[in-house]
Amino acid sequence: MKLCLLLNVIDPKIGGVMIMGDRGTGKSTTVRSLVDLLPEIRVVYGDPFNSDPEDAEVQGPEVRDKVMKGEQLPVVSTKINMVDLPLGATEDRVCGTIDIEKALTEGVKAFEPGLLAKANRGILYVDEVNLLDDHLVDVLLDSAASGWNTVEREGISISHPARFILIGSGNPEEGELRPQLLDRFGMHAQVGTVRDAELRVKIVEERARFDKNPKEFRESYIAEQEKLQQQIDSARSALSSVTIDHDLRVKISKVCSELNVDGLRGDIVSNRAARALAALKGRDKVTTEDIATVIPNCLRHRLRKDPLESIDSGVLVIEKFYEVFG
Repeated sequence: MKLCLLLNVIDPKIGGVMIMGDRGTGKSTTVRSLVDLLPEIRVVYGDPFNSDPEDAEVQGPEVRDKVMKGEQLPVVSTKINMVDLPLGATEDRVCGTIDIEKALTEGVKAFEPGLLAKANRGILYVDEVNLLDDHLVDVLLDSAASGWNTVEREGISISHPARFILIGSGNPEEGELRPQLLDRFGMHAQVGTVRDAELRVKIVEERARFDKNPKEFRESYIAEQEKLQQQIDSARSALSSVTIDHDLRVKISKVCSELNVDGLRGDIVSNRAARALAALKGRDKVTTEDIATVIPNCLRHRLRKDPLESIDSGVLVIEKFYEVFG
């Protein structure tokens, strides 16, 4: 689970993580703690869409107009944003809606950005994603697929970039996810309850130590955390120079085709995740071990054909991997 999250921070194009597991296994805690590790990005100051001053693909409409006119943009560095999508959110709040205040006071139609605008170039986290309303799932699918959110309502027509890392967590007992949405998640992590008594005691003690003095607890891990942050930063900069041999790419695609994975998303995500892992380990070439580490998480949720079937636990993927890679 932690590795999947880190790889997505290194390469957001992997396409997010779906975390499924028992109640009380620390899924939400882990995702929310990711905020402290997120690197900084350059954004246009005061822009609701976190627009990138250089990349037109992730610029809001106003910023794009200013760039076209050749205006100077004020730029600041800020931490990558993490937006929580509550289960009870309305479609208006997610997509954005007409700005009532401006309509009433100034008599103009203005757009009030929603959560998707806030999540642009950041992380959108949905806890209990399998309980999310169907119409909200449709909205998320649409934005996650195209990287844009289009709002057509009350005489307003606006499109803005909505490129985010989609992270979802849920308990499989409460119902499975629609296959279309499941396929949108780049990786899938399965979390089980710890069975080892010693380890359980350690977790309970750490929790008690945190409750007693949160500040002191955080300080005791600050050195490790900074080291991990530096590792992520250097992996993000080195990612573009990481290469993967042609024969390894062929073998990845062979695993996907022999497992009857629909479409090519599985191939693309496996390649990206393997490169991100190599960058995290400080190498410039992908090895077979890197692929073995990431491929179960990239493919396990794509094998499902029948909605009544439960998700394969990755054993099939591992078996096929060793069969192809030898």
